Amino acid sequence: MNLAIRGIDSSQVRWNNEGSFLNDSHKDLKADFVIANPPFNDSDWSGDQLRGDGRWQYGTPPPGNANYAWIQHFLYHLNPSGIAGFVLAKGSLTSKSSGEGNIRKELIEARLVDCIVNLPAKLFLNTQIPASLWFLNRDKAGSRSEEILFIDARNEGHLINRRTRVLSPEDIQRIADTYHQWRESGNGYEDVKGFCSSTAIERVRELDYALTPGRYVGLAEEEDDFDFKERFTSLKAEFEEQLKEEERLNAQILENLNKVSVSKIRDLK
Repeated sequence: MNLAIRGIDSSQVRWNNEGSFLNDSHKDLKADFVIANPPFNDSDWSGDQLRGDGRWQYGTPPPGNANYAWIQHFLYHLNPSGIAGFVLAKGSLTSKSSGEGNIRKELIEARLVDCIVNLPAKLFLNTQIPASLWFLNRDKAGSRSEEILFIDARNEGHLINRRTRVLSPEDIQRIADTYHQWRESGNGYEDVKGFCSSTAIERVRELDYALTPGRYVGLAEEEDDFDFKERFTSLKAEFEEQLKEEERLNAQILENLNKVSVSKIRDLK
């Protein structure tokens, strides 16, 4: 239904009750692009039954977490020049549990990891787990073959309520433009402190193959005209106003409570 609403051909969609790992409906498919949003940290994916599966070319994923099974499932279905983009739990960027760190190392050393995007919190309605975007490229030939693009988008977007953040079209365009400018060498890409960094694989190797963008993009440049005294005075005044408002509201609550007689409460019971 989601595909149909967006006018995307869904004729190749297959459904089975066993799931993609146990019953791969596209065994021979080699795609140009894979786009996916798999379940995060799935512990019930029948990993024990698939220990020798041919899809695990970079290491056997642990039976208690399907994240690295999904990564290799997507890679298996890419053609020699294919690209995959998918969402995973942020923990997958650094996890070393049950050999996951070794699989990540193999993916990086195989020059498959193209770009990692750290997403802001509260983007998803069905989970509060921090998320990241992975972009894998089977054909990283060229000047970017020895680099990975890291984008830290944690501060992008805006809250529409206390629990939900959305990325504006401008936010999405900034992320997309950054990736395409980087991929097309000489197209105006520049590192931006606190937001993006084109990092040599040698540096990733030094940091034990962690893929957290924050480790590579650095801190954003502080504005030169920042005035600490002015900012402190403003915050102090705001805090004092909040204390006064708290005092007023507490007095109002007490006044209203005093209007409620004990006899009326007994009558309500």
